[in-house]
Amino acid sequence: MNNQTKTVAFHTLGCKLNFSETSTIARNLKDSGYQKVEFTDPANVYVINTCSVTANADKECRTIVKNAMKANPEGFVVIVGCYAQLKPQEIAEMEGVDLVLGAAEKFNIAEYLDDLNKKEETIVHSCEIEEADFYVGSYSIGDRTRAFLKVQDGCDYKCTYCTIPLARGISRSDTVENVIKNANEIAERGIKEIVLTGVNIGDYGKGEFGNKKHEHTFFELVQELDQVEAIERIRISSIEPNLLKNETIDFVSKSNRFVPHFHIPLQSGNDEILKKMKRRYLSNLYLDRVSKIREVMPHACIGVDVIVGFPGETEELFMETYNFINELPISYLHVFTYSERDNTEAIDFEGVVDQGERKRRNKMLRILSEKKRQAFYQSQLGSTQKVLWEHDNKDGKMFGFTENYVKVQTEFNAEFVNQTHLVDLVRINHNGIVEVKINELELAK
Repeated sequence: MNNQTKTVAFHTLGCKLNFSETSTIARNLKDSGYQKVEFTDPANVYVINTCSVTANADKECRTIVKNAMKANPEGFVVIVGCYAQLKPQEIAEMEGVDLVLGAAEKFNIAEYLDDLNKKEETIVHSCEIEEADFYVGSYSIGDRTRAFLKVQDGCDYKCTYCTIPLARGISRSDTVENVIKNANEIAERGIKEIVLTGVNIGDYGKGEFGNKKHEHTFFELVQELDQVEAIERIRISSIEPNLLKNETIDFVSKSNRFVPHFHIPLQSGNDEILKKMKRRYLSNLYLDRVSKIREVMPHACIGVDVIVGFPGETEELFMETYNFINELPISYLHVFTYSERDNTEAIDFEGVVDQGERKRRNKMLRILSEKKRQAFYQSQLGSTQKVLWEHDNKDGKMFGFTENYVKVQTEFNAEFVNQTHLVDLVRINHNGIVEVKINELELAK
């Protein structure tokens, strides 16, 4: 083993934050002499970065372990991420798993890979979550025309359905200096777009070791990043409505780099349910945030997270949420079905919603999401927009996204890859993607 290059394969479940952290772990292992291969290849080591937002994510982890064992029965399987922190012993009982690393250990993975022989008993290194009080910056590169840049980790909120604080610890942030340094490193690799990620990025600025004082604000970070000339576009990923301030919305509307795209978790449109969830806003504040964005950026894309089937959500209360979203001028939804999670308050709440009913409500909102997206795309037809083209060639077509997150396609042209072009939005095709033609101004260049 020592005389040949060791190979490692990665599989990431869950959020953009996980993707950024997997990329950082991959770079660390490359520095330790590992060569990255595809997950379907026979590798010496398989690293699975897990999520645990829903029960389904746990089941998915088992499936991925089996896939690794198919690719190489002798492969050394390492599980990291939120599921690994929350339920290390449960993972340790899975056939094929050799090593489980918690929140504090995952970034030092190379130190745990001295002996890559399969283990009869799974080794677990998982700290108490209180020990995850330090910050490790990370960003993902290499597989897209955009990079996910982590600026914050952990959460101090106490939402009654959520295990993230148990899995990732207290809210803590990178320094402004290091975020800017990482942004410039990303730009040096030719990447044109950055997506800012974290667990609760609007809470940006809290230092390490449980320091609750904000050294900086999220708005100050946005102002500093806007000065990074080498990056063409910056997107703000999911941000809590109570932390998305007017000053940030106004700044984005006039910014050179921040694009008119916001993703704002709602979770419920009913105030009674929002209070039971221990969210830090009510529906009126949410409506205010959406109205403010629409006022200064009429063409902005606004995405919404919503949970269906929370305990106590009667049909009447669900329809309040449905109607609230239906009347909101938003662009798409991410719909989550509530699932019971150990060690959360909500697991003991009364008014459990039947699983079949949860699925029905999920489907209703997914259909509403498609209608919202279609209406948003329709409203953009006839406009001229900047598109960043991606690498994929699918049946002679290539795809990209406008600044306000409309997915578009044109005939594949290798010279377009990772380039921005002015395009005219022409029509929505049967796949729900907007067909475009290159704008005359672009052709005249």
